[in-house]
Parts: sequence; structure tokens; C-alpha cells
Amino acid sequence: MTGTMRPEELMENAVVDTHGRKIGKVGTVYVADDTQQPEWVTVRTGMFGHKESFVPLKGATMDRDGLHVQVTKEKVSEAPQTDGDRHLSEQESAELYRFYDMPAPRASQENRGGRTTPQPGKRGTTGESMTRSEERLNVGTERVETGRVKLRKYTVTEEQQVKVPVTHEEVRLEREPITDGERGNARISDEEQEITLHEERPKVEKETVPVEKVRLAKETVRDEETVSGQVRKERVEMEDDTKQRRNR
Repeated sequence: MTGTMRPEELMENAVVDTHGRKIGKVGTVYVADDTQQPEWVTVRTGMFGHKESFVPLKGATMDRDGLHVQVTKEKVSEAPQTDGDRHLSEQESAELYRFYDMPAPRASQENRGGRTTPQPGKRGTTGESMTRSEERLNVGTERVETGRVKLRKYTVTEEQQVKVPVTHEEVRLEREPITDGERGNARISDEEQEITLHEERPKVEKETVPVEKVRLAKETVRDEETVSGQVRKERVEMEDDTKQRRNR
């Protein structure tokens, strides 16, 4: 164990393996009878298990997220277990050291009281808790440029037809009889008359006149789009003594 740890400082801390995975929480702290230094802790590896597995404190360090030990979670799950707070015999202590491939303390080798004693501490009456997490879609909007619109003026030529009312003069021959008073002045001679005729013709002139004002304007149109994405969530599975599983 790195540094000196007091048993009360270890109680209820999370136990983290060499890969940063949480194994469980400290249940009982065992101190060596000869040195009175913490040597082992027990950890409950299942939610509803009644036995606790031994974890060595050799090389262990305390951090903000718990007690970091130098063994893996898989190794702890196979370790010897205990179902109560009691002294460890020499044989039990030696078995633990063999299981974790650790050299036994000198006091144990020389048979000078190599027993390990559990230290009392505050322990909860309920099973340890775990945090269930899930991913959620956080949907929002962002303003992006979708394109640009230009207003450009140019000239085209087109044929236009307009009906224009016009007039013209025509000649017709009118006859009227001679009255009795006009008969005495008659004489035969050559004579001609001339009359000028007129007509109206369309006359085309061009002028430029303003007809309207044109400008670009933006307006916001509200619509709905459906977005989808894959999210992960954790589920909690409970296994009781009858091997029945319930999901929630």
C-alpha cells in the first residue's frame, strides 16, 4: 500500500481496478495483527450477493474517484470470499497471498502471529448503488447560408401591336337638278374642278416611362423537419436467488 491509510478512510470508498473499472465498494478493512496496518479490504462484487471478495492493498492508492488497487476486476471476482467479519487464520491468509501471487509477510513466514483482523466501520444496510446512464438527442437549430439571390436588370426587345383609329377622305359625285332661275345662264364650255383629299396615318414615337419599383426582400418561413439519431441507454438487470430475471 502506498503511504499510510487509516481504516476509517477506506470504508465505503469505491474500489477501482488497474483498468480504471469500478469493482464495488469497500466493505471491511482487515489489518495485520503485528503491524496494525490495513492489509486487505473486502468488496461486494454483485448487487445482491451476501459474500464479499478479498482485495489486497499492496500498491493501492487513494484518488478522488476511490481506492485504486493493483489487480483486475476479473481476478477479484474469482478471489476467496468471506460471509462475515472475523479473523483470518494463518492458512486463510496464506491462501490469499498464493491466489494473488504475492509473497507472504515475514511475520507469517516465521509463524509469529500472521493473523489478520477486521476493523469495524460504518457500513450501509442497503445494497450498493450503481448509476444508470443514457444518451439523449439534444436538438437545436443553426443558421447556415443556403445560397444567394441577385437582382439584375437587362433589356429585351419584343414586338408590340396597337390598334390606332384613323380617318381618310373619299370623293363621291353629287348631283342636283337645275332650278328654273338657273336656266338662263347656261352655256357649253370645258371646265374642271379639283379637290384635295386627306387621310390620317399612324405615327409611332417612343418614350421611356417608369412603370414600377422592384427590390429584393427576405421573409422567414417556418417549417418542421424530422431528425433522427441512434442513442444508447443502460438497462439494469436484477437476478434473484431463483435465477429469474426482470428488466426495467
